[in-house]
Amino acid sequence: MSKKSGIIVVIISIIALCIASVSVYFALKPAEAEVKDVQYVMYVGTNDKDTNEPVCTREEAKAKAENILIKHFGGYTIQDAEGGWLGDDGKRYEEYSLVIYLSDTDKEAVHKAADDFIKEFNQSSILIQANETKTEFYSTNE
Repeated sequence: MSKKSGIIVVIISIIALCIASVSVYFALKPAEAEVKDVQYVMYVGTNDKDTNEPVCTREEAKAKAENILIKHFGGYTIQDAEGGWLGDDGKRYEEYSLVIYLSDTDKEAVHKAADDFIKEFNQSSILIQANETKTEFYSTNE
């Protein structure tokens, strides 16, 4: 084999490797409509941390939460929940809680909203879960 033929074989091999690499990349890449995302779930209690008594009615608590979420995210998904725990005094406590689901945001924005919840409901902390998920904004395009 001549030197020229050897160079052509090397060039064709390099091109074949590039095509194979691109094919593998696109085969493993998530579809455009399905993107890895983090869904944040916040658990917000509504009893005052100092008195263990509700800071407001359920309706008022939900309205206050909605206002905080609109301010920070422009939207929200909320579920009502009942929380309970055994206090240091051995007494059982219960409270109305809000479970909030957030997607298409980041940890910093969630923490800023949590700061507002802590102040608004006089909480010691807000439980936040970050769950890796796949998000799809489905539409029929009609």
